[in-house]
Amino acid sequence: MTDFSATKARFHLPDGVIYLDGNSLGPLPLGAQERMASVMQDEWGEMLITGWNKAGWMDQPTRVGDRIARLIGAQPGHVVMGDTLSIKVYQALASAVAMNPGRKVILSDSGNFPSDLYMAEGLIRFLGQGHELRVVAPEEVEDNITDEVAVTLITEVDYRTGRMHDMKALTAKAHANGVITVWDLAHTAGATPVDLVGADADFAVGCTYKYLNGGPGAPAFIYVNPRHADAALPALSGWLGHDAPFAFEQSYRPGPGIERMRVGTPPVLALAALDAALAIWDMTDMQAVRARSLELTERFIAGVEAACPMLTLITPRDGARRGSQVSFEFADGYAAIQALIARGVIGDFRAPDIMRFGFTPLYIDESDVDAATDIIADVMTNRLWDKPEYKTRAKVT
Repeated sequence: MTDFSATKARFHLPDGVIYLDGNSLGPLPLGAQERMASVMQDEWGEMLITGWNKAGWMDQPTRVGDRIARLIGAQPGHVVMGDTLSIKVYQALASAVAMNPGRKVILSDSGNFPSDLYMAEGLIRFLGQGHELRVVAPEEVEDNITDEVAVTLITEVDYRTGRMHDMKALTAKAHANGVITVWDLAHTAGATPVDLVGADADFAVGCTYKYLNGGPGAPAFIYVNPRHADAALPALSGWLGHDAPFAFEQSYRPGPGIERMRVGTPPVLALAALDAALAIWDMTDMQAVRARSLELTERFIAGVEAACPMLTLITPRDGARRGSQVSFEFADGYAAIQALIARGVIGDFRAPDIMRFGFTPLYIDESDVDAATDIIADVMTNRLWDKPEYKTRAKVT
């Protein structure tokens, strides 16, 4: 049984703060501070450029990728780190489209994160081959997977509502119709169990600064199914995706397997922080985290709904269809979130009217849920949000 009080002790959590925004940015793991100091002083400081060999910097992307593979049900050696999530989406989508050359439809849904849709639009413009981005309601995805679709581009958990797609069922439907699947795990990795092997997913991507606590701007990951690993053509044919980078050949030859999905120089410091953050996962597993997440979110939903009838739940009540977040609609949601932050309860706002709260059992417990519920009830019931200072929107919401 996981001792979540022990995992909570591994984070720096500011006094007087209940942090319900780990679905946007995880808090600082204490081990990351120590690792960063060591890497900067003992490796970068003392080894200088020899650190690429002596400290194994060049192997970081696949070594850290293997640690994430365990959390997303992937095989070792088939996840690699680097770049941003948008770049990894572009890589996966471009490779998938190239594998289905006779089809022109990229299918996604209106609950997908806009950046994924932007990447698809940009790829379509660049290709100039008449491809179409078809966006349907989340509930209509399965019915729209037909033999005219080339690729599905789906985020497993809706960033707004927390609604969770059935990866296995949708992937099976896709494969039955000759469709390649790309799954975005941004709101899944570290939040809910994932079984990429069991679902037979073709490609998957995700970020590491949310539930994996890798820090702001932490590098993203990409997974390629082993049956595609030596056939997928990387759209971004970067130096470190070459079969022999230090041969300095004039023409590109893709590296073996997942290595070809590397692009540029590994972000050594960021990967070191992420690697340290992932050590906390050695203290638990995704099944324990998921069970605890469902307990916490159910407790939160019950408490807030009982005290705040003005808030409308838009997250699925059925735990099997819910990620690790709870979202409510409220017309003045932005102001309400700012008022909560002023009281030490940090959630976030998503346009047009969504108040969003993330639950990470690694550092959130029942006492946090109950205290947050009491503060939310006070702010909402007494309209403490209805002040001018809470209604001026900042650049980041």
